[in-house]
Amino acid sequence: MNRAALSQAVVYQAASIVLRYPDDEVLGLRGIVRRAVAESAPAALPDFEPLLDWWEHTPVEDVRASYVDMFDMSKRHALYLSYWTDGDTRRRGQVLTEFKRRFRDEGLDPSTTGELPDHLPLVLEFACRRPDAGAALLQEYRASLELIRLALAERGSPYAGAVAAVCATLPGRSPQDRQQAMAMAAAGPPAESVGLEPYDPRLLPLSPAMTGGR
Repeated sequence: MNRAALSQAVVYQAASIVLRYPDDEVLGLRGIVRRAVAESAPAALPDFEPLLDWWEHTPVEDVRASYVDMFDMSKRHALYLSYWTDGDTRRRGQVLTEFKRRFRDEGLDPSTTGELPDHLPLVLEFACRRPDAGAALLQEYRASLELIRLALAERGSPYAGAVAAVCATLPGRSPQDRQQAMAMAAAGPPAESVGLEPYDPRLLPLSPAMTGGR
């Protein structure tokens, strides 16, 4: 894996970790995340540092309560990619089925995670394990990513940086506001492929969830 591909993969994996519910395992990885990003994706470190610093200086119970308030109690910052394109409609059920199919076509089973297959941390982990297919999926839902980024930034959330780091790996400039992001959604995904190379053993420890382990 060349340096650019490794940098992208580390960003995806780091974002996958920090955007999960901050249980003991996730919070215990903050030092590893910081070192991995600093070594392999230093340009993205300023995006991750506000969240990692906040974790280190905030009581654990407050970190967890903030996550639940941000992502579980409100749809304004939903981490489900198809929610931003299809909402709570019948079509979204079909889209989720398509997500599952694409995961399973790559030999991965998202049902073991307990999350919907369009959950951003899960999609980012998929992008680490199956770079080409994962990059294509992220690119297809670029508008959703940007809308999540903008919503978190408007809230002043330290989680916004992790999503911004992911957006920065994709072709083209990020939209400056919600109107531009909606126009991107209407235009559809760009044709250019990111084309990451296969998984590199220097990446962070991957969660075993998608292969059925714990």
